[in-house]
Amino acid sequence: MPRPSPSRPVGTVTRGTTNPNRLRRMDRWIAHTHGRTLDSADRPLAVDLGYGGAPWTAVELLHRLRSAAPAVEVVGIEIDPARVAGAKPYETEGLTFRHGGFEVPAERAPLLIRAANVLRQYDEEQVAAVWERLCGRLAPGGLLVEGTCDEIGRRHVWVALGPEGPRTVTFATRLGSLERPSDLAERLPKALIHRNVPGEPVHAFLADFDRAWAAAAPYASYGARQRWIRAVRDLSGRWPVVDRAARWRQGEVTVAWEALAPGAVKG
Repeated sequence: MPRPSPSRPVGTVTRGTTNPNRLRRMDRWIAHTHGRTLDSADRPLAVDLGYGGAPWTAVELLHRLRSAAPAVEVVGIEIDPARVAGAKPYETEGLTFRHGGFEVPAERAPLLIRAANVLRQYDEEQVAAVWERLCGRLAPGGLLVEGTCDEIGRRHVWVALGPEGPRTVTFATRLGSLERPSDLAERLPKALIHRNVPGEPVHAFLADFDRAWAAAAPYASYGARQRWIRAVRDLSGRWPVVDRAARWRQGEVTVAWEALAPGAVKG
């Protein structure tokens, strides 16, 4: 990765596709998982990195995080100066927009960096360096959340990282739109999407999830949510699921990164 400079932000311009409420699943998970850390900090800062062609995701991030941490501030960072100029009219108390990239030109170290749909255009070999750069910008106790979703936010997969590196992978979906859990494979983040092949842990995980989903078919008469909960409960006997039924009810499941990391051996 090239060194950052004041005149040339690090990274490349994304397509900029965005829609209102597209990142709601990720935002709610962040508020639940990281809200206490944000609320306990002095002047907590969150970054919406690569918010795209419209500022909606940054506006919504501020609103959702403030439900858990009323003092949080959000800065939206975009590498395209025209997008920054277009977002400026939406600035308000606690929300600003700034030109930049992976160097994260914030006035202080953020406790959260959210990078959604940013790395899809990069090569898999570039991901680790970007993760390391972004984690290096975090404040102590900070969290990087990087992942991908579809255009209206029905299916979403993200990796959560701390300063030490990746911690977990979360799969989240609108259950009424799901035929089988492996439908989420198309939204795997760049670090995993090319690893969904036989012999790789993420492929084995999704195959096991599909089998658990099929076995839970009798629960479908009680609704897709009950079927998902039963499938995840079965899955947790073979994979390190780190959340509980309260999150499963939201159409989520979170798994330890070590189990799905490329090349990992399932024990």
